[in-house]
Amino acid sequence: MTRRTLHAIRHVGFEDLGSFETPLRTAGYQIEYIDAAERDLGQLEPLAADLLVILGGPIGVYDHDSYPLVADELQLLRARLAADRPTLGICLGAQLMAAALGARVYPGPAKEIGWSTLDLAPSAKSQPLAALRDVAVLHWHGDTFDLPQGCTLLASTPLCRHQAFARGPNLLGLQFHPEVRGDRFEHWLLGHASELATSGLNPVTLRHDAKRYARTLEQAGTVMLNDWLAKLKH
Repeated sequence: MTRRTLHAIRHVGFEDLGSFETPLRTAGYQIEYIDAAERDLGQLEPLAADLLVILGGPIGVYDHDSYPLVADELQLLRARLAADRPTLGICLGAQLMAAALGARVYPGPAKEIGWSTLDLAPSAKSQPLAALRDVAVLHWHGDTFDLPQGCTLLASTPLCRHQAFARGPNLLGLQFHPEVRGDRFEHWLLGHASELATSGLNPVTLRHDAKRYARTLEQAGTVMLNDWLAKLKH
């Protein structure tokens, strides 16, 4: 098996690769987490890893004055995406990818937090997201973005039109969370307790839905990921 390197930029501890970690290791990827709060992202070589994954987090792309690491991530992504190196962005990661590709990122009409299915675009039928048809995924975001130029829209929801996009086989941005693990979901509820309280959302409902939907998402998410990995052009 070919051994490949993977850098996963992590913003908060519990928003990690989740259910994706096992299939990535099985596919031959050696995973190194890059904790954004601990590493100088400006010193990270943009093209070094065979695969770069930008994970979620509670800050916004436009928070660069308060959180300077955002500017470093955008600089890294601009170089990597210009070279068309395999890159996956999840939630904040997708927003950062969109911004690096020149699209606007801004607050959405309302927070989208909870479990629901995606409306897959016709273009998604031959894309990895086909595995997520009729599968409830986790949404946890307040921001959205315009579709970057040259990218294909893959999925939408009634509240958020731009849920997923791709550019060729190597670039995939996912506004939702396909990687969440049911047995780790309590970390999400605790970590985002203040946001849930201020948004008037009930953690009991979210916990119940996680028990109902997470296992199916873990299985479908693995199929989706493996399909995408198999088509990468390294």
